Amino acid sequence: MAQETAPKRVANLHSHMWLFGLLGVAVGAGFLIYVPQLTIVSKSLILFGGFHLVGATILISSLYLTTIRDHIRAWRRAKGPADKGQTLDFGWGPGWMNGLAIAALACGAAAVALQVAAPGWWPAAFGLLLVGANFLIGNFIMRGFRQLDHAVLPMVDLGGDPDGLVLDAGCGSGRTTIALARALKSARVFAVDRFDAGYIDDGGRELLERNLKIAGLTDRVTVETADLTALPFAEGDFSGVISTHVYDHLGPAKQAGLTEAYRVLKPGGKFLMAVWVPGWTMFAVGSVLSFFLTSKSAWREMARKAGFELADEGVCNNAWFLVMHKPDSATTVAPC
Repeated sequence: MAQETAPKRVANLHSHMWLFGLLGVAVGAGFLIYVPQLTIVSKSLILFGGFHLVGATILISSLYLTTIRDHIRAWRRAKGPADKGQTLDFGWGPGWMNGLAIAALACGAAAVALQVAAPGWWPAAFGLLLVGANFLIGNFIMRGFRQLDHAVLPMVDLGGDPDGLVLDAGCGSGRTTIALARALKSARVFAVDRFDAGYIDDGGRELLERNLKIAGLTDRVTVETADLTALPFAEGDFSGVISTHVYDHLGPAKQAGLTEAYRVLKPGGKFLMAVWVPGWTMFAVGSVLSFFLTSKSAWREMARKAGFELADEGVCNNAWFLVMHKPDSATTVAPC
């Protein structure tokens, strides 16, 4: 089944977390050291103590997420694997689950500092409060991904052979893999990832294997390390391809990733892809950064360029999904 292919590496787009950590350290130090020195703040015990508390919280949180936590995890690994019982763990670290709440706290504190120090600048203070509220909403959205009762896959017609091979492209720690294997009772699932995502603890492979064991799916899922832009499979190996929250992380390699998914899919098969696109939900999570996400129309165009026909689309669990069909008479599209 597999063909020898040298995997191409794509830059980890989440390796910039340390930049936010440094920003958090600077902001926390400012609230801890500079703001309490303001005359109006130093005269108020509540403001003086409050800004020290906010600064310390932001500073310690930033240091924990960027440096301290890695040392703690290394120490725990050295002690041996921890017994977490039979609870599924998808490894989304505190930086992604609580980082927006810390940003909201910083914006709120900055708004208070600006208002008490320069009341005439109240529009700017009000704007900071709105930004903080936006971050807080985004934090609730991000934390929702940890809830196991949230829908993972939309109810769409995937077609293909129900007893065939299905590819989970970019499986991470296995949330989609488990949902897919449970929905397709007799299919064989191949879970593929580079296992280097910065937003999943330890890249996800150990968590994936543990989660599959807990779910009783180890015998039906094959795990392989591979790059989505150079899959180690032959043309037409899979009756279906699924991918959630992955292809939007491929940067300039999105088209190459779609072309590879088309190549390994059997004629008549379908590819279900869920990604983040610009919109109010993503604005709450990423603020102005959400404007740089690939639009729906751009995804449709890339899908057609890869050779797919568009079959369905919609929204599931805050993500936009697109169902792409490989025509029965399809020919291989040359890699980009």
